[in-house]
Amino acid sequence: MAFSLTADQIITLAPDDNSAKSGRDLAHAKNWVKLGTTELIAWGECKGSGSNPYQTCVDLTEIAFKCSCPSRKFPCKHGLALLLLLSKDSSLFNQPDAPSWADSWLKGRAERTEKKAKKAEEPPKPVDREAQTKRATKREQNVESGIAELDRWLQDAARHGLADLQTRPYHFWEGQAARLVDARAPGLARMLRDCAGIPSSGGDWQERLLSRLSRIYLLLEAYKRISELPVDLAAELRNLIGYTVPQDEVMQSTAVNDRWYIAAQSVEEDEKLKSQRTWLLGEKTGRTALILSFAYGSAYFDTSLVAGTVIDADLVFYPGAPQIRALVKCRRGQAEPFSSFPSKNGIADIFEEWARTLAINPWLELYPVALTNVRTVPVADGKWELQDESGHAVRLHAPRDTAWVMMAQSGGEPINLFGEWNGRSVRPLAIYAGSKYMRCNTAVTR
Repeated sequence: MAFSLTADQIITLAPDDNSAKSGRDLAHAKNWVKLGTTELIAWGECKGSGSNPYQTCVDLTEIAFKCSCPSRKFPCKHGLALLLLLSKDSSLFNQPDAPSWADSWLKGRAERTEKKAKKAEEPPKPVDREAQTKRATKREQNVESGIAELDRWLQDAARHGLADLQTRPYHFWEGQAARLVDARAPGLARMLRDCAGIPSSGGDWQERLLSRLSRIYLLLEAYKRISELPVDLAAELRNLIGYTVPQDEVMQSTAVNDRWYIAAQSVEEDEKLKSQRTWLLGEKTGRTALILSFAYGSAYFDTSLVAGTVIDADLVFYPGAPQIRALVKCRRGQAEPFSSFPSKNGIADIFEEWARTLAINPWLELYPVALTNVRTVPVADGKWELQDESGHAVRLHAPRDTAWVMMAQSGGEPINLFGEWNGRSVRPLAIYAGSKYMRCNTAVTR
């Protein structure tokens, strides 16, 4: 199968702008001693500062990299350059047989994948039910104690009024959040920490803070009645509190097969912890899936899901309301570029879908949106909107330079866009102008 990723899609794999630039600079035949490819792998030897060239190879079935260079970045500039060169001129890759170092790496990956697949099919191991019950009971007691304390804290804050909260220092919020972590309710702690900066965030802060605190209070009240709730909603409440479901358990659930459009990726960084959201859209099922990944410090994300491509895969979904977060259980064949954008939604559809979803889960903070034929339009005070053909408009949440770049890339014509909706505005993640995929630079650092 011919390699089909475009340069824009390859650059989305770069860990930072410097790596992307260096990869482009190295993507010339003069920098490489040998180049070769098969249906499964591309490999090359790149000239370096030492006497021996760097040995670089890429798995083309599920994009993954291997390089002998000392770089701690992943993928390194050599891996990016190899793919960029393959995308630009595959005729340069004239060595038909992979060298032993590349072949052994590929075989090792195949063996690990096979072991992982077998493990996923194995029945769950027997557990000590008595010990498990004791641990679960202890945690439930801790969580209930933390919820009761947070309930009193919220009521005290309400009695003093919102104006009082604007005078409170950060440790007023952090102290209560830390007690929730001790009570093993980290999800509630995160929600409370997100409130801390709102009183000093400018206009309409009172409305936004009251909305956040009200949802936290609603969550506490719902949790008190969790045994009366539908199974999916009860699972969602436990997710919000901070309970986790083991991946092995999720892998045992019924898989959903489809051709999945990998619509976009976004990365957020909170000190040393990085999180990556990869959004997928099912071609036949119409389902939305979120693959959530985390990396700490210098660790790197999986590169096998490339935005702007389609994969044939089986996904399994975590319990929740709605069921969105998922894992890739298995996939078949190589990724292919989009042949068409998987949506025909207008802005009015966002509002309708958001209202239906909030009826299921009133604590939802972000929801994926795929919009067809929208324009980027500047409005008053340096702000921007997205406008569709029906005349509907919605606020664009992006840096000003990103909005200008989007307009320049579209040439003023309608574009297809994938982003995240927070109930007030759309944060663009990717635009599709014709058949061309372009990532929007809206990374978030906290």
